[in-house]
Amino acid sequence: MTADQPTILATSGGYKPGYRTRIEFNSLVHHGVDLSGVSGRSPRVTHLGTASGDQRWFNNELDEAARLTGFQLTHLNLFPMPNLDDMEDHLLSQDLVWVNGGSVANLLALWRLHGLDAVFRRVWQAGVVLAGVSAGSICWFRGGTTDSFGPTLQPVTNALGLLPFDNGVHYDSEERRRPLVHQLVSAGTLGETHCTEDGVGLVYSGTTLLEAVTETAGKGAYIVTRTAGEGPDAMASERRLEPRLLS
Repeated sequence: MTADQPTILATSGGYKPGYRTRIEFNSLVHHGVDLSGVSGRSPRVTHLGTASGDQRWFNNELDEAARLTGFQLTHLNLFPMPNLDDMEDHLLSQDLVWVNGGSVANLLALWRLHGLDAVFRRVWQAGVVLAGVSAGSICWFRGGTTDSFGPTLQPVTNALGLLPFDNGVHYDSEERRRPLVHQLVSAGTLGETHCTEDGVGLVYSGTTLLEAVTETAGKGAYIVTRTAGEGPDAMASERRLEPRLLS
């Protein structure tokens, strides 16, 4: 089962504390499954933890979360070598691909080394829903802000570019994110930038932003654009989007 159109869900959320497990999948992950249109069987979900080094302990945490929800969860690991013979064939058989957070710079380098940059474009065009949190959100855009290079946030501008925008994550929980996005947009380093507060996701059909959704009431999404001036006189403006609360 695939979505009717190429679909991306870019988020700053997706997990919550578990009742008997450390984490459970929150509403954003379930919404990603819903976007695929799967019904009548267990949803097939593949997790990529490349950005955090394919930590097996975290894979196990997600396995427990998947058992609670009835997902048929698999992991695509690149460390120490790819764990699947045909990564593209596997990904094309999935309903949802979920990419976890960590270092987006390292993620992009490893994906390109293994040819996944081209693979993901074909998987997206085939209608498999692509989604993720933090680094797993930025990767689908042209770029965004990241701590991949150290504690001081810096821009990354060489992401996959499936979406012709830039991306700001953790817009309310990390105080340096918002001013840096405005600075980079004003300078022209980033273009139109779509930002999410924690618990919020953005749904794209093709390259069109359809809506903002949230698993946390009161949270918002934002579009930041360059509006006036040239050079040092350039300015950025921010427009808030009110997300739809997911049940």
